[in-house]
Amino acid sequence: MTVPGAVGADALLVIGDVVTDVVARHRAPLAKGTDTAAAIRILPGGAGANVACWAARWGCRDVRLLARVGQEEAGWHDARLRAAGVGPLLVPDAEAPTATVIALVDESAERTFLTDSGAVLRLSPADWSPSLLGGVGHLHLSGYLLFADTSRQLALLALESARALGIPVSVDPASAGFISVLGVDRMLTALSGADILVPNADEARLLTGLPDPADAAAKLSRHVPLTVVTLGAGGALIAESGTVTAHVPSVPAEAVDSTGAGDAFTGAFLAARLAGADAATAAAEGCRAGADAVTLTGGRPDQRRPPHAG
Repeated sequence: MTVPGAVGADALLVIGDVVTDVVARHRAPLAKGTDTAAAIRILPGGAGANVACWAARWGCRDVRLLARVGQEEAGWHDARLRAAGVGPLLVPDAEAPTATVIALVDESAERTFLTDSGAVLRLSPADWSPSLLGGVGHLHLSGYLLFADTSRQLALLALESARALGIPVSVDPASAGFISVLGVDRMLTALSGADILVPNADEARLLTGLPDPADAAAKLSRHVPLTVVTLGAGGALIAESGTVTAHVPSVPAEAVDSTGAGDAFTGAFLAARLAGADAATAAAEGCRAGADAVTLTGGRPDQRRPPHAG
């Protein structure tokens, strides 16, 4: 049996959120007080779950996801994660429903979210055991866990457990809006001890107060040694220990829905890192996955498409 932190441990453990997404694509501007025609789909989502699914899609053979979901929807989400190649470690909640997000996607593929966190933020230290790190070579935390006391305690406990075993930890800050509510100082404190940070440009600017993403990446990498700032169509910036070391270009794609593009980047990036890639090579894989993601509705890979060949 492979033990936590041992040479050859190659599983990815994601701790995060499972969400039921209601995706509404509308071509006309929203008409206040009346109807706006839209194409509406109900899909599985959640930043943590999406990252796990994209990591599996990008070749990580052992991906596990710890999350809390409403008891009634647990079976539906479990089946969809397994179909995507992810091993679900779902905690059913009898009192709170699965988180729900309404994603309004306009003609430019830009999206606006309405979020009901539901069971996500009820993930607690009681749901954690260091034994969950058995065979794990990397731990990834969804930043959404950091926005409530109970789930933040679980995230920090898992981070501490991983650090004690020499397992690298990455964090996706998740949401500029939620960071503003929590407070930048509290967020930066929660990120202490992480090895990799994967913010988008808005999150990087907010966390540093610097308008230029390159300056923000460099500053953040003095707090978290490897910081990768995603820039959408601008690709990604890599900063290490205070210095920007690479700007990785994006991959051209015809965007349909940008939901989950950052999660796709992170999942592919982590899969490549676990396979031994350096930061720039892993970021290039992330950009390829992000380009794939924007051609789809929703935040998960399309299992009907041929598997990625890199």
